[in-house]
Amino acid sequence: MALATAEVKERLRGVAVGILTPFDQDGEIEHWKIEENAQSLYEEGIRTFLAAANISEYHSLVDQERIDVTEATVTSLPSDACVLAGVGGSTNQAQDLIQAYDQIGVDAMMVMPPDHTYLHEQGLLEYYRSLADATETPLVPYVRGFDPSVEYLAQLTKLDGVVGIKYALPDSVKLGAGISAGADDVVWVNGLAEPYAVSYWAEGVEGFSAGVSNFRPEIGLELYDALANENWSRARELREACLPYQNFREKTGQNSTIAGGISVPAVKKGLELAGLYGGDVREPIRSLTPQEEKRAEELYDQLNDELEQLLSDGSVGKA
Repeated sequence: MALATAEVKERLRGVAVGILTPFDQDGEIEHWKIEENAQSLYEEGIRTFLAAANISEYHSLVDQERIDVTEATVTSLPSDACVLAGVGGSTNQAQDLIQAYDQIGVDAMMVMPPDHTYLHEQGLLEYYRSLADATETPLVPYVRGFDPSVEYLAQLTKLDGVVGIKYALPDSVKLGAGISAGADDVVWVNGLAEPYAVSYWAEGVEGFSAGVSNFRPEIGLELYDALANENWSRARELREACLPYQNFREKTGQNSTIAGGISVPAVKKGLELAGLYGGDVREPIRSLTPQEEKRAEELYDQLNDELEQLLSDGSVGKA
């Protein structure tokens, strides 16, 4: 049974980990690896999971695969876990996908950033209203890839069915203005992971999506506790420990000029180094080169050393 709306909001106030899609060398999905990854992350203390998300290679999956990977996540987790499922595309396609997710029992629909060259803010709000009409399951719109007005953000929070906003724009001023202008009962989630956790929390964000916490969940949980307890110096130290690997994820990759080209395979490599399952990737993403793999291993070892020190001494950074 899916969580009640109040429970979903409570789960959004935490660390949301992405469930990556492990492909074999033939590009086929290995669902059992999804299940084992989800179970391992739950055992580490994670309670909020993003299935069929951007980091799951949403756009490389057909709808049935999105349904299948989401079902593998839902069925592998206890009932107190919260699973958000990525949904997008045309109105009819998105409504069909929502209905399929409802059959599985997901807890919320994460409405993916609009994949459209031309956007109109009022048209986008109508899109969300149409999706809300197709379900009683809460919606969490994902704001990324365009520059909305503050008024749009405020209106988004007031739509029926919207319980949270995943904000992934590197603009803290607009974030703060949107939170101030929006409804008080909507939970804002930082969609840019640990590097923005401290500054966005100060603007009123109450949760964040995982970066390195996708494969080292303990750092995300510790960072969330530090933020919730207003232990800013410790929160900054934990954030700083994440930055080298997170900055590596922003690299273009070989023979490319597009930032973030290695983001997904870098996280998959982190999963493997942490004893979880990463797997291959699908086009238009490429696997890490041997040199990039070596660099990922060096950065993982650096992260591991810093975490060992930080997490072994809860007094680090206390005023």
